[in-house]
Amino acid sequence: MAELEIRRAESRDIPRIDVLLYEVHKVHRDARPDLFRAGAKKYTDSELEEIIRDDKTPVFVAEINGEIAGYAFCIHKQFIGNNNMTDIKTLYIDDLCVDENIRGHHIGTALYEYVLDYAKSAGCYNVTLNVWADNTSAVKFYEKIGLKSFKPLFYKVSLDLVLF
Repeated sequence: MAELEIRRAESRDIPRIDVLLYEVHKVHRDARPDLFRAGAKKYTDSELEEIIRDDKTPVFVAEINGEIAGYAFCIHKQFIGNNNMTDIKTLYIDDLCVDENIRGHHIGTALYEYVLDYAKSAGCYNVTLNVWADNTSAVKFYEKIGLKSFKPLFYKVSLDLVLF
């Protein structure tokens, strides 16, 4: 495999990021068609432009031979003066994706390690993320790279409502 470069995303990366956003959305749609619309993606291109420009929401891309192979969307969080939370800085990984056609080459691990280094340099106390329990390959990946489950989310579906 060619050399992997990880860098901040730029506006010119949006078309390729869009392709990966559709991949992630399909995983979510397949698991929960009651919640996710078919053929959609999480962000519009104009929203992506804003996210990429904002230092509070850094997006990193993994690039191989000039082609985006994956990304990590991050959000800086801090609860200053909160009644029950300490003032620690957290970097939340909102979304991490590697192209489904090239998984298994440690691109996701490299992205995660890059995000960890970035978080350390930004003075963050921790890095957090959420993952859908039905996304078993992602759960296994995060466990393999050493993440621990912190807060399971429980839910009840279909409270006698007909959605479609």
